[in-house]
Amino acid sequence: MGWKIDSLPDQSGKTCIVTGANVGIGFATVNYLAAKGANVILACRNVDKGIAALADIRKATPSADVTVEKLDLASLASVRSFADTVLARYQGLDVLINNAGVALPPPGKTEDGFEIQFGTNVLGHFALTGLLLPLLSKTPGARIVTLSSTAHWFAKIDFDNLNAERNYDKTKAYGQSKLADLMFAYELQRRLEKTGSTTMSLAVHPGVAMSELFRYSAGLNFFLGFLSQSIHEGAWPTLMAAVDPSLKGGEFIGPGGFLTIKGEPTVQRSSDRSHDPAVASRLWDVAQTLTGVKYL
Repeated sequence: MGWKIDSLPDQSGKTCIVTGANVGIGFATVNYLAAKGANVILACRNVDKGIAALADIRKATPSADVTVEKLDLASLASVRSFADTVLARYQGLDVLINNAGVALPPPGKTEDGFEIQFGTNVLGHFALTGLLLPLLSKTPGARIVTLSSTAHWFAKIDFDNLNAERNYDKTKAYGQSKLADLMFAYELQRRLEKTGSTTMSLAVHPGVAMSELFRYSAGLNFFLGFLSQSIHEGAWPTLMAAVDPSLKGGEFIGPGGFLTIKGEPTVQRSSDRSHDPAVASRLWDVAQTLTGVKYL
């Protein structure tokens, strides 16, 4: 038996950040948390869309304690500005959900010159987590939840081509970014444990959910429509990772149904590659160098 959404307890008094919160799984995640009383910060690249999402959330939950802040993960300057705002306004942070992502776009670069998927999905969240870690660390039992994907099973980290400057393949680049996200979550937990921190790092994958993540792939969306679940069901693994008291740091949560495509979330295994501590440590060092954000 998997975890049930009915198990989501009251979240009053908790402060949560959800990146990419105005659409898809992020939007569904915010709706659930806000309905349970959490103070949720919607971290959105497009503030106007964030404000529209906030209005929809308040239609469902008039008492929702939600705010919108600008965060463009494809800009390290924006990441730093967002973190500065949060650190100045809040005394604690219970949950950071690294949800936002780009999947299978045309070739492109971030503001800082990184391949758009690696720069947004991995480096943006790596920097954000490091900058917000002081706030998380002083909040007892805080959690960092990072979204990966089953695409990690088919990926490897190519240190000689992290920026996809040679033989660009958007599918391989996406898979590499999701494997890197998963390895980051595991390595973060190892490093937190070494410091004796009570902050936990967990990873999730949503299964197959029809969201705007795959907006660049109309053909794939048509195919996935026969297999997928709703964005609300896709949010369940994230919510379990964020609140379930039975979980331990370093666990990987995803749908427990057929081929982990859909179903109630459970603790799952990930690829052998994702558990390579030497590669994860090297990737961490590279991320620190590329972002200029050093921690743990």
